[in-house]
Amino acid sequence: MKARAIVFSFTASSVDQSLAEGRTTLIVAHRLSQAASADRIVVMDRGRICEQGTHAGLVAAGRSYARLWAAWIGARTSD
Repeated sequence: MKARAIVFSFTASSVDQSLAEGRTTLIVAHRLSQAASADRIVVMDRGRICEQGTHAGLVAAGRSYARLWAAWIGARTSD
């Protein structure tokens, strides 16, 4: 019997996509570039979910995720 859900505790870049196919996959991402490619992003603050949605939707909402994304993009472009 195949597992229907998988939790990865290593970097998303090392996730074998064939393992995740057809399953719910939870990846804890500290790099926003990894989070941005997810189907659904859940943002936590102080241990509580403060927002959730797609990358585009969260950026458009202008809340916590959007501020993090803007800071991350700014840091990358100033290098």
